[in-house]
Amino acid sequence: MTFLDRFRALRETQFGAFVPVLLALAAIWGYFGLVLPAYDVITGEAESFRAIFLSPRNIYNLFMQSAVIATLAVGITVVLLLGEIDLSAAATAGVCAALLGVLVLAGVPGWLACIIVMGVGIVMGAAQGLLVAYVGIPSFVVTLAGLLGYQGLMQKILPTGNLNVGDPFVRGIARVLIPDIWGLILAAVVVGLFAFASLRKQSQRQAKGLELDSPLALWGQVVAFGVIVVAVVLTLNAYRSLPLLLVLLVALTALLGWITTSTPYGRSLFAVGGNAESARRVGMKVQRIRVSAFAIVGLMAAIGGIFGASRFGSVSYTAFAGGSLLLEAIGAAVIGGTSLFGGRGSVWNAILGALVIGSLGNGLDLTGASAADKLMVSGAILLLAVAIDAVSRNNVGGR
Repeated sequence: MTFLDRFRALRETQFGAFVPVLLALAAIWGYFGLVLPAYDVITGEAESFRAIFLSPRNIYNLFMQSAVIATLAVGITVVLLLGEIDLSAAATAGVCAALLGVLVLAGVPGWLACIIVMGVGIVMGAAQGLLVAYVGIPSFVVTLAGLLGYQGLMQKILPTGNLNVGDPFVRGIARVLIPDIWGLILAAVVVGLFAFASLRKQSQRQAKGLELDSPLALWGQVVAFGVIVVAVVLTLNAYRSLPLLLVLLVALTALLGWITTSTPYGRSLFAVGGNAESARRVGMKVQRIRVSAFAIVGLMAAIGGIFGASRFGSVSYTAFAGGSLLLEAIGAAVIGGTSLFGGRGSVWNAILGALVIGSLGNGLDLTGASAADKLMVSGAILLLAVAIDAVSRNNVGGR
């Protein structure tokens, strides 16, 4: 068996898609955390990145910095499963964040303003989906037009380019911290649910006469997952505590993960992405599925806008529409293992991909690298991820 055969077999396993991105994340953390020496400009003393990059404070900031990217990447993953693309996600987030700021400034309660902008995000995404599904315009063209149009709309909403958001409810999303003990209890519950889901899937496979994972592999996955979750919570507790924003992000991802893997709608996403014509012939509503997928992206973009407004305490054109947020979100989804050709991917991988993007930027910042260096490194990592996906797909098709 050749290396490519082994790689393809690994990618086709239940958890195989997680392996490449986890290895990439471990390599980045190991490199910045254990290898390179650094110079602390505050104390003037030589230190290692182990004392800086892997410190609880930096890990906390890294997770918070990656939250908005991860939220958009999770949504973009849904349309990538169809073999489509959404270039307007960051601009949609910006419009929704700007609208949120205007609403709370006008006296609308924060919780109601959040609901309104989520509805607006759904409408913005669905409108583009209608053009793709029923008019037949390629998603690249529709969402590119949406990117430009929504950028202009955001400038109309924010003539000065910036607006402070001081509503307690909105600010509390990023500021509220889960007490340490409740964070550990929540971690235990999450691990328990993961173990239950793994055992339930094993039981279902046994009932259908399918091949089963060995007990060692099954419980090894549960233990590894538990160690990672508890380690993350303990690290966050060591600096401050588990932020509510991260809990909300994981809960949303878990919901979309369940929808995409355990419901008929989710299976239809993979079927349409794999072969739209075959899906249509077996009775799937391909057009409706496409519209709904773009609506989900719009919803997640709106939530990303809310998260960003909460974390920064303000809304600015540069942070959402004028920066690299869109490219980072798409890069996170692709680096996470979601195929650009459709039919393969996971919303959970999008979070890991966002951590890869965030870790690269964070580590390069600590080394004093320039913005140009950061863009070149991120581009190289993205190209490598797409190349791996293409090689894997070509070898599958060539058999």
